[in-house]
Amino acid sequence: MPSYFTADLFRFLLRLKRNNNRDWFLAHKGEYEAWVRDPALRFITDFAVPLHDISPYLVADSRPTRGSLFRIYRDTRFATDKRPYKTNIAMRFSHRGKDVHSPGFYLHLEPGGCFAASGLWHPESATLLKVRNAIVSRPEEWRGVRKLLNWDEASKLSRPPRGFPCDHEFVDDLKLRDMGTAIEFTEKQVCSPRFLSTFVDACRKMSPLPAFFASALGLKF
Repeated sequence: MPSYFTADLFRFLLRLKRNNNRDWFLAHKGEYEAWVRDPALRFITDFAVPLHDISPYLVADSRPTRGSLFRIYRDTRFATDKRPYKTNIAMRFSHRGKDVHSPGFYLHLEPGGCFAASGLWHPESATLLKVRNAIVSRPEEWRGVRKLLNWDEASKLSRPPRGFPCDHEFVDDLKLRDMGTAIEFTEKQVCSPRFLSTFVDACRKMSPLPAFFASALGLKF
């Protein structure tokens, strides 16, 4: 079984980082398509079946645009950093019609930084309130799920959110503004023919967390 991704993917992203401009990218667009985009779309296609076994409500959409694969183009309209291209590739697997902020799975490939993740990243206030209410009302369930949390707590509130008790068992979790889990991969793992299975195993391991969040938000999982 051939690998989806090869060292050419990481070499291309490194070169793009050094030559992050439109002229260079257009001159090397064929390499991007052959080594980055097309392998990612094949990976997304083949992940659809095992993803359905984990959650039939999450989607692996292999369309080249507006699907699971993130655009390589950066949105620079309101950014001080005007470099036009991302130097990583990323894929999201979430509920149909929901954005990347909804509970699902995420895959990030970048030289020196490859990982799978799941959780809620920068959720809206209403979303966060529903999750916090679920933590308070379903403590036994949350007690088992919370062991998966391993994201940086840099965005943690200094005080409990308004309306929540200061002495709650999970007060530190209630202070979190981002909640999630991640599993890192080496470039060797990513380039292995077994990487799809490795990613599937990671998603299974992480799945109790998005299942809890989905339930809190009234979504099926």
